[in-house]
Amino acid sequence: MNVFVIDYGQDDPAKCTAKKMAHMGLATEVTRKFHASNTTIVLNPFAGQLLTPADSACKSILAIDCSWNLAEEVFFRKIGGKHRQLPALLAANPTNYSRLGILSSVEAVAATLFILGEQEDARSFLNIYKWGPTFETLNHDPLEEYARAGSETEVKEIEKSFFPQLRNTEVRTAFRD
Repeated sequence: MNVFVIDYGQDDPAKCTAKKMAHMGLATEVTRKFHASNTTIVLNPFAGQLLTPADSACKSILAIDCSWNLAEEVFFRKIGGKHRQLPALLAANPTNYSRLGILSSVEAVAATLFILGEQEDARSFLNIYKWGPTFETLNHDPLEEYARAGSETEVKEIEKSFFPQLRNTEVRTAFRD
């Protein structure tokens, strides 16, 4: 699966996981003018649909790295592709450790790959950071369940079973470094 990243340069460049994915040759950095095809999953915390294993027919993933404070503006630009929101997961990155839904770009890409059944690829992304494997440890059970889900409704039920605090609130997964 091809991975593309757009870095809006709104966060600390030394902590930018999108830049590091590109630097390590795991992702291709594209410009803001990039238009995703219909076979590209655009990781979007404001998307109306959750990512499910049914999205595995897609050929690529696009992660947009921007400040959470400016995310709404960024994600409502015309980007193309199939916009999907990740189901609830815990962050392992040092800035947001164990916070629900505040993922770095590398965590978001790895989560997508896990859910789509590409576990080894997901681990290669996580392994570029010392804290990366902790993401899989923190989220092992929900990731396995999400990867077996047959529908978006089932993903929502799994979310609520692992994260009961979602019953009255909605979590938006942020891609933030």
